[in-house]
Amino acid sequence: MAEGIFKYIIAGGGLTGASAIKGIRSVDKEGSILLVGKESHLPYDRPPLTKKLWFGKKKLEEIFLEGRDFYEKNNVSLRLGFGAVSLRAGEKRLIDGGGKSYRYEKLLLATGGFPNRLPIPGGDAEGICYYRYFDDYVRLRAEAEEGRSAVVIGGGFIGSEIAAALCINKVKVTMVFPSGYIAERVFPESLGLHLQNHFTERGVRIISGTRPLSIKKKGNRFITVTDRGEFESDILIAGIGITPATSLAEGAGLRTGNGIIVDDFLRTSHPDIYAAGDNALFHYQALDKMARVEHWENALKGGAQAGRNMAGANEPYKHMPYFFSDLFEFGYEAVGEVSSGLKTFADWQKENDTGVIYYLKDSKVRGVMLCNVWEKVDEAREIIRSQAAFTPQKLNGTIR
Repeated sequence: MAEGIFKYIIAGGGLTGASAIKGIRSVDKEGSILLVGKESHLPYDRPPLTKKLWFGKKKLEEIFLEGRDFYEKNNVSLRLGFGAVSLRAGEKRLIDGGGKSYRYEKLLLATGGFPNRLPIPGGDAEGICYYRYFDDYVRLRAEAEEGRSAVVIGGGFIGSEIAAALCINKVKVTMVFPSGYIAERVFPESLGLHLQNHFTERGVRIISGTRPLSIKKKGNRFITVTDRGEFESDILIAGIGITPATSLAEGAGLRTGNGIIVDDFLRTSHPDIYAAGDNALFHYQALDKMARVEHWENALKGGAQAGRNMAGANEPYKHMPYFFSDLFEFGYEAVGEVSSGLKTFADWQKENDTGVIYYLKDSKVRGVMLCNVWEKVDEAREIIRSQAAFTPQKLNGTIR
């Protein structure tokens, strides 16, 4: 079988992979590049799938990162619709789902993660939407007609965002999740409960503190069975997190843990293979800890840095990626270690609406959430990097 030979291969057709192309081209203008992607679409921006597309702030064609001419101009060959299925690191060979084999000098594993499935009877029922991809949005948008009903399983980022989006589009929404309140992993209790009350006021039915036990079908409708009753709906969406895509790395004998383990330069345990984005377990330098960050800016900046390093830049990845969300009128940007398990101090201008939440450990700021406060992420980064000790009084008014 004839093999394609490329200087650089990128396995993964998302934001990380597209950013890596720009990173490579900032150093190497000529080396051949192949991008292998499981989805048939050109790389696109994922956040609008739960945000701006639903609110009419973006059109579907506007979420694509680049047009086809960008890839042609940058000498990038595209192999879309066939994800990579096998990696033979010793031979520097990648094989895709269509059986094609490729040789490379440098490889980037930018395969992200795949949505977790419901591990319950009926969790594989036809029609359940495990929401993550472009095609999921297209399908759900067509189904989300005014007056229809939806059950959303999961109260984290995806669950809360899609529930708000459906509610705004006049779908009758029920949320089912095991935690005590929405986004419990990141919000302090007072803020989480306040937002949950706002969801309820907007018409979202909240069934917290419970898990689905099984899923049944009744014609084209779904019945979600829990220990607090059964909930029937036209639409069933599960947003219960992702699992990093590590199978290629594991099959090739690379070091993995909660992701593909990389060094400060985003290299895996094989010197010619890199990983970045949702699947990479990297040294988060500002926090001095190993971390896997499933957010947009980590894909953007990590992909670009991996691309530069594949092309010989040899620069450590030091960026502190931020993340963001919009829940009805409440929006936030956050950076660092944002965990409700840490001690928090809230500097509110308007309680549970506008202000800054600081996440502290041993009196040092580990993370910052900017609630309806904008263009202050760089200030937040500097506070975290400073490693200075803060009292709540000293933090009062630090960011406005």
